[in-house]
Amino acid sequence: MAIVQKKHEMPTQLPEVRAHNFSEVALGYTAEIAVEEAKRCLNCKNRPCVEGCPVNINIPEFISRMKEGDFEGAYSVISESSSLPAVCGRVCPQETQCESKCTLGIKFEPVGIGRLERFAADYHNENAKEKPELPTQNGHRVAIVGSGPSGLTCAGDLAKKGYKVTVFEALHTAGGVLVYGIPEFRLPKAIVAKEVETLKALGVDVETNVVIGKTLTIDELFEQGYEAVFIGSGAGLPNFMGIPGESLKGVYSANEFLTRSNLMKSYLDKPVTPIMKGGKVAVVGGGNVAMDAARTALRLGAEKVYIVYRRSMDELPARREEVEHAEEEGIDFRLLNNPVEILGYENPDDPRDPKNGFVRGMRCIRMELGEPDAKGRRRPVPVQGSEFELEVDTVVISIGTSPNPLIKDTTNGLDVNSHGGIIVNEDGLTSRDAIYAGGDAVTGAATVISAMGAGKVAAKAIDEALCAGK
Repeated sequence: MAIVQKKHEMPTQLPEVRAHNFSEVALGYTAEIAVEEAKRCLNCKNRPCVEGCPVNINIPEFISRMKEGDFEGAYSVISESSSLPAVCGRVCPQETQCESKCTLGIKFEPVGIGRLERFAADYHNENAKEKPELPTQNGHRVAIVGSGPSGLTCAGDLAKKGYKVTVFEALHTAGGVLVYGIPEFRLPKAIVAKEVETLKALGVDVETNVVIGKTLTIDELFEQGYEAVFIGSGAGLPNFMGIPGESLKGVYSANEFLTRSNLMKSYLDKPVTPIMKGGKVAVVGGGNVAMDAARTALRLGAEKVYIVYRRSMDELPARREEVEHAEEEGIDFRLLNNPVEILGYENPDDPRDPKNGFVRGMRCIRMELGEPDAKGRRRPVPVQGSEFELEVDTVVISIGTSPNPLIKDTTNGLDVNSHGGIIVNEDGLTSRDAIYAGGDAVTGAATVISAMGAGKVAAKAIDEALCAGK
């Protein structure tokens, strides 16, 4: 049988339609397409794709089940390693991880591993009737701080081993960055809620509206009888550029902009907490979060949305699929440009002027690429005399986030690095006994799947520490 050289296309909403709604862009494979895509797998003996997966899913085995049409069996294989398969199938950068190792990808396009994972998870969620069996309890209690991907993964792995796990979430909805940071059109809230419910069925307790460091301290968790604590509190502290005008009305961090849209439901037809309607929006940055913010602004009614990024398209760090979707939807990429000032309306003679203090534009300077920096990317250099003004009404700063300092400021003996990241060893253990950490709280903003990998590592170490010699 001849090898199909290209992945089967992912069905999507038309750009002119999806740009004006928050429904999921990618529609998912049909069963027939999923089977045909699975048949492209060469079933390599050395399984390089597994090495590229941070949570070590048995990819050849689940794809073999897919070839046979055993979709529930495929899900079962995936769920042995992953607590969030429906999430990973949507937002993980498979193209730089498992798919980048695919042998078929040497000559042709790699197998669409992520698309198959999504199909298997969606099939299970739509058709499974029985709840997972509650594991036999082992008598040990573990607290998880944060219900993002690292926290949920650590909780799931420990619950499967019989631990009594409680997840503490600061916000009113469980899911962390999966619900407040990723827009509905890329990861529906119902998908995350379903994954959380699956963990609850395994015996995981989730307590929302609990801010560890304020409501309770980590030391108080130990006093309540928890034998280990995993910190997966993420990186929710936004970074700013330090340029004039960042305090003007209409300037947001991407973190605030997406949180308002997601948790405060600004994406509804008649939102209670609207962010913006109409006008021109500039999103500063080139990562996945910048793409999410720009595409969200478009759906909230912006008449024009710009991505302002200081390097070229070749250096743009966002997933290529998200960039292509943004371009198809009409996002205007202003590359090799960098903001130097955000401009506001001022009328000191009339303090009642409603425009006072609001954004009216952004002064930018054109850039050119010079010598490579420490990460190997060519360093952007300003072109003298090239400043210009971009007329905008809203500016969203999306240049990264840092770990929130609350936990390290309220936990004695917890070592952090110069960026505020919690310092851990190879097992996720911090400078304090029985306190582990992983995900963005350690690394700063990174991928969902890398955070999940850290959660798995810590769960294994916690199990070995608490049940050693069992």
